[in-house]
Amino acid sequence: MIEPWHWLVLGFILLIVEMFAPTFASLWFGAAAIIVAALSWLLPISVFVQILIWLVLSAIFLLAWFKFIKPLSVDRTKAGLGGSVIIGETGMIIVQPQPDRTGTVRFSVPIVGAAEWVCRTRGEQVAVGDRVVVTDIVGNELIVSSMKSQVAINKNTQV
Repeated sequence: MIEPWHWLVLGFILLIVEMFAPTFASLWFGAAAIIVAALSWLLPISVFVQILIWLVLSAIFLLAWFKFIKPLSVDRTKAGLGGSVIIGETGMIIVQPQPDRTGTVRFSVPIVGAAEWVCRTRGEQVAVGDRVVVTDIVGNELIVSSMKSQVAINKNTQV
């Protein structure tokens, strides 16, 4: 006969295993075991039904993890990737670039480890607050152009 405390111990053991092997697999089995412990303590349920509830809850928790929760935790920083992933990204000018000095562009999500990058334009005027697109990389500086000019270029190439 499986007692409620057996489920509770199993649940805590699985949660402890999760601390040492952070795969988010044993976490859901442990949570389901703790819920089964509570249910079997409150209600007189057979061992077969307890195991069935544990399996169903574990499956539901795993499905919810992979379908809904894990996609929210995907790392979008692109850290560790080559510089070419920056080209095409859009950001906002926070320090206006001048012909004789660089400006600064800020991205909503850190790109290759940084949210702000030094930038220049190729003769184009952009103001603070303008949305820009990265068109090239020269050294550690990004070459940007305004979203308006990029839309105009795209319209001309589509005609």
